[in-house]
Amino acid sequence: QVQLVESGGRLVQAGASLRLSCAASGRTFRSYAMGWFRQAPGKEREFVGGISWSGRSTYYADSVKGRFTISRDNAKKLGYLQMNSLKPEDTAVYYCAADYSTVVPTTTRDYDFWGQGTQVTVSS
Repeated sequence: QVQLVESGGRLVQAGASLRLSCAASGRTFRSYAMGWFRQAPGKEREFVGGISWSGRSTYYADSVKGRFTISRDNAKKLGYLQMNSLKPEDTAVYYCAADYSTVVPTTTRDYDFWGQGTQVTVSS
């Protein structure tokens, strides 16, 4: 079992940077791939990016590639989503998720554990 808690979301202006954190509990966190998703009002939850259990592999949605960076610290049981050059269209609730897998899934149905989400609002 893995419990996830996101933090760091807030209101920022366009062009700003923000770092979200995902704190995990559970002894086997290092065995889980981690994904970040977001959901804007009236839209489906979408994949933002993910990182393998080792941290060696990362994947990003085209909409955030080059602006967002995912990392993790297995010793501290923390995952991070660094967001730069934020745009109003990045406004959403951001979720971290974990999957006991050697690959990084990109769909919501493949993740077993989810955090409660943290709101990111980007004003123009």
